[in-house]
Amino acid sequence: MTDTTHAPAPGQPEILPRRVPWRAVLVFVLVACGLAWAVALPLWLDGGLANPLSGLLLPVMMFTPTVAMLVVVLVLRTPAQHRLRFLGMWPLRPAGRTILFLAIGLFGPWVLSLLIAGLAALCGWGILDPERSVVAQQLAATLPGDVDRELIMTVIIVQIVATPFNAILSSLLAVGEELGWRGWLTPALRPLGTWATLLITGVIWGLWHSPIILLGYNFARPDLSGVLLMVAGCVAWGILLGWMRLRSASVWPAVLAHGSLNASAAVFLALFDAQHLDLALAGPLGVAAWIVLAVVIVILLVAGQFRRQPAPVPPAAAAPLPAPPADHTYRADVADTGGNGSDTVGRAG
Repeated sequence: MTDTTHAPAPGQPEILPRRVPWRAVLVFVLVACGLAWAVALPLWLDGGLANPLSGLLLPVMMFTPTVAMLVVVLVLRTPAQHRLRFLGMWPLRPAGRTILFLAIGLFGPWVLSLLIAGLAALCGWGILDPERSVVAQQLAATLPGDVDRELIMTVIIVQIVATPFNAILSSLLAVGEELGWRGWLTPALRPLGTWATLLITGVIWGLWHSPIILLGYNFARPDLSGVLLMVAGCVAWGILLGWMRLRSASVWPAVLAHGSLNASAAVFLALFDAQHLDLALAGPLGVAAWIVLAVVIVILLVAGQFRRQPAPVPPAAAAPLPAPPADHTYRADVADTGGNGSDTVGRAG
């Protein structure tokens, strides 16, 4: 992919907002969070996460951000045009860049989860013992008689290796969240600047989980500490998912990354002694994860990756593009204006 310094072409349609549509953002957050509480209400009324309906209601809850997105797009008409491009759903070009970030989204969280597990073991926050893991316990409860070590290790290896493939299935649910968080909310907040956008989106994403976190989901801490842990984890991962969204101009890498993150929980359940596994420290959203993700974010920051962001420019000219925020670079795709598919860069300011 060849980059050359280039100013945004004149006469191209405006897709990104000049200012934050705060009314639409408020409606989006209220609808997404309100519906999440409404979906989780039966769990609060009877049995919590032990309620047999939890297996149905938790996936349904994942689609509440998409419902909120549809409300602001179709009812409030924000945006009023070029909606698929605003949401990062289309077009999927340049093809090379899209494929690259889809691969990062699919395999990145899996690799990072292995690093997180390694750091947690080094720090003594978990005991690596697959024979006493949650997976081993499930095998013992499912199969008759004694389960030998060889079978346990075989199942665990297969499960860990299959994580990226399971991520594709998990993405079918993750899309319900990502069309809201990274699809609509991220570009809506983009006039605030890159870092404010990523941090605010991460905080809202974390707080949205409150109805189930307060029931003990993820951290087994049904209190404020569980909510704060979730917010911190969502901010850390949200920066990376938001980077993929802004850097690729597509929501689909973030969808795959979210699915991969959810599927990567299997790594921790397969490797650590279940009796000594504290997900607040050693889990994919815990302290070990914050450290690993912080290192990755710093590397991306030093490499200038947060300043390189393509502008979703349609092929037909209609109106001038707005001035970009001062803290990053807009990139206009030659492929979108009839070029050869390479990227061109226009520096802000």
